Amino acid sequence: MKSEIKQWFKSGDPWVTLTAGAVSVSLILVFGLLLLIAARGLGHFWPATLWEYDYKKLDDSVVRLVGEIHDTESVDAQRLRDAGIDIIGDAEVIRYLVKTGNRDVTGQDFRWILEPSIQAKRNPETLMTVERREWGNLYGYLNAVQENQQTVVVGKGVWESLQERLLRVTELFAEIRDLEKGEIGTINYGLERLRLRERALELENNTDPVARDSIKQERAEFNKEYAGLQQKLTDLYKAINRDQMMVTVSTGETIMVPLSKVVHAYRPNEMSLPDKLVFYIAKVWEFVSDEPREANTEGGIFPAIFGTVMMVIIMAIMVVPFGVVAAVYLREYAKQGPLTQLIRIAVNNLAGVPSIVYGVFGLGFFVYFLGGNLDQLFFPEALPTPTFGTPGLMWASLTLALLTVPVVIVATEEGLSRIPKSVREGSLALGATKAETLWRTVLPMASPAIMTGLILAIARAAGEVAPLMLVGVVKLAPSLPLDGNMPFLHLDRKFMHLGFHIYDVGFQSPNVEAARPLVYATALLLVVVIVALNLFAITIRNRLREKYRTLEN
Repeated sequence: MKSEIKQWFKSGDPWVTLTAGAVSVSLILVFGLLLLIAARGLGHFWPATLWEYDYKKLDDSVVRLVGEIHDTESVDAQRLRDAGIDIIGDAEVIRYLVKTGNRDVTGQDFRWILEPSIQAKRNPETLMTVERREWGNLYGYLNAVQENQQTVVVGKGVWESLQERLLRVTELFAEIRDLEKGEIGTINYGLERLRLRERALELENNTDPVARDSIKQERAEFNKEYAGLQQKLTDLYKAINRDQMMVTVSTGETIMVPLSKVVHAYRPNEMSLPDKLVFYIAKVWEFVSDEPREANTEGGIFPAIFGTVMMVIIMAIMVVPFGVVAAVYLREYAKQGPLTQLIRIAVNNLAGVPSIVYGVFGLGFFVYFLGGNLDQLFFPEALPTPTFGTPGLMWASLTLALLTVPVVIVATEEGLSRIPKSVREGSLALGATKAETLWRTVLPMASPAIMTGLILAIARAAGEVAPLMLVGVVKLAPSLPLDGNMPFLHLDRKFMHLGFHIYDVGFQSPNVEAARPLVYATALLLVVVIVALNLFAITIRNRLREKYRTLEN
């Protein structure tokens, strides 16, 4: 028996089994984590049932609470008695975390309530949820719709009238936003460029009247166009502030809510399953395509998605040439010896340096030294306001390129080492130079390995946060790095990032409970973005590998 067991171990079957088991456990853990994140994040967008509670307080008074159940947990009865709450029995007590909203009325968004203290609960169909641009959600009953402070609809038809007016307000809000960020933003950008041109003339002591008259004429045209747009904007704001609605909240108060501050108003208790599915899809799309609001705890995260993808693309464009050139020199041109081995060791060690160290280096070298000198040489008219002497998209991309270049070097070297020596010799024998052999034969055959290095670089760079906090990422960017103004791609601008957005919402939010679901949703989206970028690179790599498979064999 012992000999059979010994023979079994010598065959290697136990180690294969253990390895397969470890891989299986790892996959289960990864998929389990992704399912947890998806369930916690995507469930946030489902229209939750609204409940109305008659709740008994500690002083035996009964109050009315309205809200949606956010979380449920069991609490030991003795723990509640120790806290001064009179609970009969030794069993565990269920308590609910209710999102009561109405923060501008009650001062808090969430409240824990004990199940034994609930005197009655109802879910009336007329109870509505109002998503606002400020102060979070509002829960209550719709009483009337007003126009210019005059009540126009009460009772029957009030809900339909509200939805029609909300649609009108939404269209006006989109028009205002397009006007402010589009035409008015372009004019402001043009005026700033004229100011810099005028300042440049002053620094050069250029008194050319033609140049100054040209600037003055362009400024006058911009100002004239701006005045017309400003009047149009004033009319739009007047139109969007026309309508209001009267809402009765749980405290019994009737408050006035301007429709210009409302994003959505819906009655989840009367919605059918198809209605909820349509609403859910619309909310998910809004999360992906809209801008954040309420200190990043509401709205969408499109600027963070855009900033992450843009930074990774620029980083990839920068890191591949540097990594490939370094690997080609070390493998094809450098004399193999102790110095080359020392360089390889140094490259491998660079891959293990903490990312925050790269951030400090990027801030000191790229931003302060390189960016400051660029400002002195090419943008003196903008000083003391920095152009490139401040954290921005280009410095963030360069810092991450520096962080990931060891990965590309190592992967490219491995690919070059696998190419048979006979391929190089055959190319040289046919009369090709070493450079032609390298460019037309060796590098194409090594391209799958180069793509592997790029995939690893993307996977690491897309999730980095620490260095970006020093070299360009911000909580809320006023504008995207890419727009319709010359030079279109503004590498000097700060940007938003999904990883930093997760950190900011999860740990810097003033409303932790409201922000928690968005942390899960954003984390899931970051994983999806990284997987999408990697799948794109993997597809290219597989095609290249298939193309050069015969040569490798």
